[in-house]
Amino acid sequence: MPEIVSSGGIWLSVVQIIAIDILLGGDNAVVIALACRRLPEAQRRLGIFWGAVGAIVLRVALTFFALQLLHIPWLKIAGALALLWIGIKLLLPQKDEPDDVRGSTHLLGAIRTIIVADAVMSLDNVVALAGAANGDIVLVALGIAVSIPIIVWGSRVVLHLMERFPVVITLGAALLGWIAGGMLVGDEALSSRLGEPSASMRHIAGAIGAMAVVALGTLLAARTHPRPSGHG
Repeated sequence: MPEIVSSGGIWLSVVQIIAIDILLGGDNAVVIALACRRLPEAQRRLGIFWGAVGAIVLRVALTFFALQLLHIPWLKIAGALALLWIGIKLLLPQKDEPDDVRGSTHLLGAIRTIIVADAVMSLDNVVALAGAANGDIVLVALGIAVSIPIIVWGSRVVLHLMERFPVVITLGAALLGWIAGGMLVGDEALSSRLGEPSASMRHIAGAIGAMAVVALGTLLAARTHPRPSGHG
């Protein structure tokens, strides 16, 4: 930890965690809004607040277990491959937002809906956060604590920026590919045979992962929604 602090890496990790949680948290913001939409006005803010608190605690707990599991040989490789797919999926055309989340008319019901929905939708976040955290649960807690309020109260602004400037999505997908590349070469199964990867090797692997995600995501998006051919 002191080495990370002295090198400034802690701030880079926190920024990465916040960026990942914002990029992958759009659906969570929608669910929070839907779950609380039928609450009386006086209870709506309480529902959003306590639902967000529950989501923070749950996300940190899930990521803690993911961090422990990633010390097992081959699991970082599996996590890296999953993260690559998450990054590619981020570049694909999105389906309509979920409209089947029932709003509750009482506070505890809305909070329960938010927490359960967040648990179901947080698997991609957890894998990405574990990869960015470098084994430090404190960084995870700090990053999530900062990012979830941004998602909840600033989600409209964030989503508007993503729609208006598609490059934000592309950069986010590249970030996931970068983390996946470094995660893959740092797997225990490889480092026990080839030695601990150097910083330059991690950077090269990260760059390859970022380029792979953007290239494959762009290609698949073009195939999913091909441009109409002109007929003169």
